[in-house]
Amino acid sequence: MALRDESRRTRLRHGLSAVLVARACLLTPCAALAGWAAFGLADTGRYVSAMAPLAADPAVREAVADAVGDEVVRRLAPDTGTPADAALAPFLHDAVRSFTRTAAFRTAWDAGNRTVHDAVLHALRDDMAPRGPVTVDLAPVTAQVRERLAADRMPYADRIPVEHTEVAVVPAEDVAGLRRGYRALDAAAPWLPPAAVVLAVTGIAVAARRRRVLTATGLGTALGGALLFLAVLAGRRLTLAGLPDRLDRPAAAAIYDALTGSLRTASWLLLALGLTVALATWLTGRRGTRPGPPSPAAAGDGRSRQPAATLPRP
Repeated sequence: MALRDESRRTRLRHGLSAVLVARACLLTPCAALAGWAAFGLADTGRYVSAMAPLAADPAVREAVADAVGDEVVRRLAPDTGTPADAALAPFLHDAVRSFTRTAAFRTAWDAGNRTVHDAVLHALRDDMAPRGPVTVDLAPVTAQVRERLAADRMPYADRIPVEHTEVAVVPAEDVAGLRRGYRALDAAAPWLPPAAVVLAVTGIAVAARRRRVLTATGLGTALGGALLFLAVLAGRRLTLAGLPDRLDRPAAAAIYDALTGSLRTASWLLLALGLTVALATWLTGRRGTRPGPPSPAAAGDGRSRQPAATLPRP
């Protein structure tokens, strides 16, 4: 009866440990995702720092030059009304493309990203935000472009109108879904990491064979990191596939990679940490189970050799 009770308690510990460790491994990539959204994307300084290197990316600069150049030509054409507009457009595009290689463009790029981030966060966090698309005003960028073109003595540069140009960065139909997703991740970010740690530690503590469970925990953590990395890649493909044809896909890919850089790093860290823990536990387990040297009383064929019996002397 005692052996049966002991076996039942052991099975119960195995089952409880497996459930706790499995949940911890499932929560680990979710905790990384929530932390990335709440403490990475939601922080304006980190967002601007992540986007700042893109000012030197050729695909991004080309996309910005085309967009701003088309807008400048469109706004300048009604004021000139001359047949020279078609011939002037290439020179305007070249001038804007030259502007994207200056320090002024990097300053305007950082300011524009800060404005975009503030507008998106306001729409996601504030219930009183106006309904409709999230928009930003490109008038400051247009003003810097006009100053640059005027300094280069570009014809009609001083006639470029600097007006409040509202550009939608998040469509109206996507705002509600993004708001729900952001709030869910923001609410889960403070408790998901400690919950995953507590579940893992508890699962290892109640296990009947802790070394084996610790190895399984490491492998599960590594698997969660790999799945997180694959999810980032799948999100990249789906995001680029859903873009309108008018948008520049290489530039969008560069922006996506910049935004998810810390998330990819977290997935690699989880993968490396899990594999390290699993390998270290497995190696120490093998070292602890090595057979010791044979006893001197053992025979060469493995059978025990008993000493010869001696009779007491009279």
